[in-house]
Amino acid sequence: MKFKKRVVIILVAVLFLLLIGGTFFTLRNKKEEKPKNNIDDTPKVVTIINEESKSRPIAFTIDNSDEARLLHSGLQKAYLVYEMINYADGRTRFLAMYKDSDTSKIGPIRSVRHYHLDYVLENDAILAHWGESTIANTNLAKLKISHIDGMAYGSNKELANIENNRYFWTAQNSDVNISHRRFSNIELINKGIDKLKIDKETDTKNLFKYSATSVPVSSIANSSTANKVDIYFSNSNYATYEYDKDNKVYKRSVKGKAHIDNLTNEQITVKNIITYKVKNYTIEGDPNILQELENVGKGEGYYITEGYAVKINWQKECHSCQTKYTYADGSELILNDGNTFIEIMPKGKELKIS
Repeated sequence: MKFKKRVVIILVAVLFLLLIGGTFFTLRNKKEEKPKNNIDDTPKVVTIINEESKSRPIAFTIDNSDEARLLHSGLQKAYLVYEMINYADGRTRFLAMYKDSDTSKIGPIRSVRHYHLDYVLENDAILAHWGESTIANTNLAKLKISHIDGMAYGSNKELANIENNRYFWTAQNSDVNISHRRFSNIELINKGIDKLKIDKETDTKNLFKYSATSVPVSSIANSSTANKVDIYFSNSNYATYEYDKDNKVYKRSVKGKAHIDNLTNEQITVKNIITYKVKNYTIEGDPNILQELENVGKGEGYYITEGYAVKINWQKECHSCQTKYTYADGSELILNDGNTFIEIMPKGKELKIS
């Protein structure tokens, strides 16, 4: 009888151990099981900028004449680029923003206009420029804008002489006018920032929020296909963006030719395009050169990304105020992770989205 009891106890113990082992094996297998349907559960992060960074952006005024375009360098590396009219004939100029960047060549750098300062201010950026208009010169001092001017800190030679406080250089290319051959880079400008004791940190929030996952623009009410976008400033300047569905970016061309960045030797591509129109006019007393933009106010525009366009609203309450961008329902515009071109077009000029 005692023997039988022992056998029963042993059998119960074995069954108990088998049960424990089976449970452990099952749990282990479940733990090692791969996600179904190849779903990637890795947390997504924004790559265009570090949204937690307190670094002030650096803004460069970039020439966009036909000559200068031959030497364009570093535009592809900017996280945000504004394009605005610069002359009455429709030629434009860029204001390119870099944040926590190490871009090795940026330019050609030209003079800043007073309305460019509105966009420097709304980003609390440090401005790098080579000269300025009369009004901009007055406003730089009056508004206490942090800036480094190539007229004071630039070199007419190929290499900048840091020891002599030269943070810009001039490319020695005789085929292009000297005014279109001024360059700098982030390293040099940062040395100037240190030398001039300019504050490098900001509490100003980023102009946009970005989404690490695709923004569902196609599902927003009244969205439309946007495989090609034509931005017309004048016969002197018009840009075309054509959608590359494989890479989910727009390839930029100017006046029918691919817009090449000489730093990458590739056609410039853009993830997000924002475009709206404001009134412009030639400043009285200036012979068809300097412009005024009526950019304080509100209106409608378009957000274009990943093959679709949707109507948006913009509002800028003062020259130094951040422009607010919203969808038609009033919700905040969130951008896809990637570089953005803001095209501020003259009223009455043609915009084609197809």
